[in-house]
Amino acid sequence: MIKRAFQGKEICVKVTNEVGVLAKITSFLVNHGINVEAVAGYARTLGQPAELLFVTDDNVSAIDILKKYGFKESKENDVIVVEVENRPGSLKNISERLAQNDINIEYIYCTTCMHGCPAKIILSTSDNKKALAIMKE
Repeated sequence: MIKRAFQGKEICVKVTNEVGVLAKITSFLVNHGINVEAVAGYARTLGQPAELLFVTDDNVSAIDILKKYGFKESKENDVIVVEVENRPGSLKNISERLAQNDINIEYIYCTTCMHGCPAKIILSTSDNKKALAIMKE
């Protein structure tokens, strides 16, 4: 079920949770030709801190652009990217393999594709190096 697993990078952007912040950030990226390949975000209350997580096709340029436009708290984090067949059980199998090896998933987000291309699972774990080795077995 796993087609490919590799160490990747995501961008973490700390923002204030306000209407339009995602639209603003994605506009900056698209206006500079940067493609967002995966995104996640979380916040609780308007006006409070929030985080947006992006995997792009050019993280270095994306971070430079975001900082230029005032998003100073933008940085890269190491993550694992697992490309899997988009079918029932793919996520279950990955999560079971990690659990059996006592690896905690700290956070996870995914993409899907309906026409034969792989789904991408982006995750950070308690031991990314060991988790990546397990995904490559």
